[in-house]
Formats: sequence, structure tokens, C-alpha cells
Amino acid sequence: MRLAAHAGFGRRSGETHRWQHRQGAPDRPHRAATRKAAAAAGRKLSTRLSPGEKLGRKRMAEVVAVYHATPVPRTPHDVIATPGGPGGPGGGGRRAGPKAAGKWLHASVTDDTAAVIATMFDHAQRADPGGRRPWVVLVDGNTHQIEVIKTQAKARDQPVTIIVDFVHVLEYLWKAARCLHREGDPAIETWIAAQARLVLAGRARHVAGAIRRKTTAAGLDPDRRKGADACVTYLLNKSRYLRYHHALAKGWPIATGVIEGACRHLINDRMDITGARWSLSGAEAVLKLRALTSNGDFDAYWTWHLNKEKQRVHADHYLDAVIPT
Repeated sequence: MRLAAHAGFGRRSGETHRWQHRQGAPDRPHRAATRKAAAAAGRKLSTRLSPGEKLGRKRMAEVVAVYHATPVPRTPHDVIATPGGPGGPGGGGRRAGPKAAGKWLHASVTDDTAAVIATMFDHAQRADPGGRRPWVVLVDGNTHQIEVIKTQAKARDQPVTIIVDFVHVLEYLWKAARCLHREGDPAIETWIAAQARLVLAGRARHVAGAIRRKTTAAGLDPDRRKGADACVTYLLNKSRYLRYHHALAKGWPIATGVIEGACRHLINDRMDITGARWSLSGAEAVLKLRALTSNGDFDAYWTWHLNKEKQRVHADHYLDAVIPT
């Protein structure tokens, strides 16, 4: 089975997923839009930075991955256990999720989201040309990404199941929990675990309603309830992509750990080092080479590259591209 960045697909014996993610890399402004934005946000003072100003700027890189994963059916308790309970930290009895295999990575700082996701779909179709496996798309909730994925799937007549990364949902639940509990209250972890299991059971809208009622009953002022309101809005807006009960029963992944690791490996470890500044062309070349190496395709690429260079430097200068011996 194979997976693709923030999305995936598989068959009865395995599943594939793929996902699409953004990660920042410091760069030197080159594109017209970037130069215009930089000029508009020009320095206010000449001798030091003003509050909120940053010396360096970052461009977002688009990263996708395709991989296989054998389905592992699970229950909400396999994902979230009660703190201190038999399945909690240090305890046993929880079933591990599906493992990614055969990962293929792609990244770009020059192509937009649509182009990168189209490349992802191209590779997934090469891996599963008949579309015989289920395709699952894992996303971090970015609306534009979701719309692009749906557009690509429709254009290719390829059914996909879109799932929002569960870790992102947990972060929103924590925002709500901090509005409803005192800082350091031990009960906060138990509350989080209970709400998370309800979301995993397919009851995201129920959780959103309960949080809204609780914040209203507590009489929190608008500033105090911002985190809870953000959580409610997120759960309601993304509810159609939070069908974790279906994904767990099918044995599909529900988190984007593979793409997070890919961003760290492809970008942070090389592009985000202290003092680094990149041109677009330089950053794009390095990302392509790192992805080729991760995919195990560098040797094949280098042979192709040398042949192309020989053709350009030598063969093209002779009749019928025949180099005299």
C-alpha cells in the first residue's frame, strides 16, 4: 500500500496515505510579490528592529509524501487512554497504529500548493494505476489544501477520504481545557482524554456543543473563552473530516507524523541552520537533491544527469550528435 503526503490509499491487506504540509525556510526575496511585500513591511528604524519586526524572512516550502501502510484496526482507547489507567503512560494493552513503508518524498519552494499536490497525485497513480486501493488523505486542516486535494481527486476520478490530523484536534482541545480549568489542575488531563475519545468515536459535534455550553455556564468573558471558542469553531467546521471512528475501524492512520518527520529531515536539518540564507533556485535544488536521496533515486538521477550534461556539452556540437572518436 502506498501513501502520499497528507493522503493515503491501500487495499485489503494494506493502506496508503498522503499528506501535504508547509515548512518555512529562510530565503532572500526574489519573486515580485515577495519584493513588494518586503518593501511594504520596510524597516521603521535604521539602527535597530522595532517591536514585531524580524531580521530574517521565511518562504513556505510545500512538502508531500506517499507511502504504504498495512491497516491496523483500533479503538479510541488504543489511541487515548485514561491518565494513570491500565492503558496510560507506562501501561500496556494498547494496540500500535499502522506503520509507514516505502515512503516517497517531494518538496518545493517555487511550486505552489496545487502543483505540489498534483505531483503527489501523479506519483500515487503510478503506484496504484488502477485505483484499486482505498486512498486516504491526511491534512492539518488547511482549507486551501483540502480544496486542492478535492479538485485533483475529482479531475482524476479518484475517490479519496480526507482526514484531519488528530494531533491538531488535540491542540484545540487543550486550548479549550485551559479556559475551563485552573493552570496545573490535575483534572485537565482526564477531561482532555474523555473529550478526545468522544471525538475519536465520531462525536466531534457533540463535544463542540458541550464545550460551548460549559463556557457559557461558567460565565467566562470574551477574552477568557477565546481558546474554547476557537476549539468549537474548528470542530464544527472540520466535522466532516473528523470521522475517526470510521478510519480506526478500517485500520487507517489518523495523524501526520510521517510528513512532520519529512519536514524536519528535508528542510529543518539543512535549510534552517543558523545564519543560512537561500536564493529560491538554491533552496529548490537542495530540496530536490535531499528528496532524491531520501527516496533512494539519487544514483539513477545522477546517471541521467551525466548523460544530459554530455549531450549538452559535447554531443549537441557535432553532426547527428555523434562525438568523433
